Amino acid sequence: MQASQWPEKLSFVRAVTDDTSPGACDFLAFYTGLSKGRVKDAMNKGAVWLQRKGSGRIRLRKASFRLRKEDILELHYDPKLLSMDPPIASCLQDYKHYSVWFKPANLLSQGTDFGDHGSLLRQAETYFNPRREAFLVHRLDREAAGLMMVAHSKKAAGRLSILFSEHRVVKRYRVEVLGMPENNEGAISQPLDGKTAVTRYRIISRNPEADTSTLEVEIETGRLHQIRRHLACIGHPVMGDPRYGAGNKDGKPLRLTACELAWRCPFTGNERVSSLKNEEDGDRGPGLRQGVKA
Repeated sequence: MQASQWPEKLSFVRAVTDDTSPGACDFLAFYTGLSKGRVKDAMNKGAVWLQRKGSGRIRLRKASFRLRKEDILELHYDPKLLSMDPPIASCLQDYKHYSVWFKPANLLSQGTDFGDHGSLLRQAETYFNPRREAFLVHRLDREAAGLMMVAHSKKAAGRLSILFSEHRVVKRYRVEVLGMPENNEGAISQPLDGKTAVTRYRIISRNPEADTSTLEVEIETGRLHQIRRHLACIGHPVMGDPRYGAGNKDGKPLRLTACELAWRCPFTGNERVSSLKNEEDGDRGPGLRQGVKA
């Protein structure tokens, strides 16, 4: 099939029927009609998947990879996504087993079937020399900026995931909202998606001229878009939120920054704190304060 016959965005899945198949790139180019250059670019950016009998589904990046009978090869091709130039994350602290990063706004935490070059995890994988594995242990919305931890082994991912699931990591956010909440501090406990959800906030500053307030927010649970949904439901949506609230869409980015993480290291037992320096750092870049207590 010729490339011109494909829609601009496509998902292709095909099983290998014999052991004489060519390399993965040649195989995909033949059956999709895409040029080898486009296929190689898609492979490099994580848009090709391999499922081999007895093994899990993995991203396949090696163009010359030899296929076997019964291999299942997938290509999820979105030229618009593949042509994106993603913002670059910054590694702020390396603890060997895991690291702390500043994720800029509009960078995904992890990739999708259509690629991972625009994700924090892929940038973390390729940042170190020699390269390290990278595992997601918590999430931050694509539109939001701020601090994230990345694990570099399954052991570290397991230990850190337990900390997050048991609410032993303090996560603080700085959020600019529309309007001025009546109370200087409060808690929102409206269930989300049928599950318990608790968001606590306190007012840091008010701007009567702009009719906005800046809040420090902590969450006891981690539901999808929890902060954004909870603040919108009390009539004070996050400024710049493209999805939730009314009157808060001013053409500027989402004003939600993950500004502090505090935890006890599961390897050393030390208490650690990573905190952005001031309220402007979420827009300007990754200024950081580090704290360690034995």
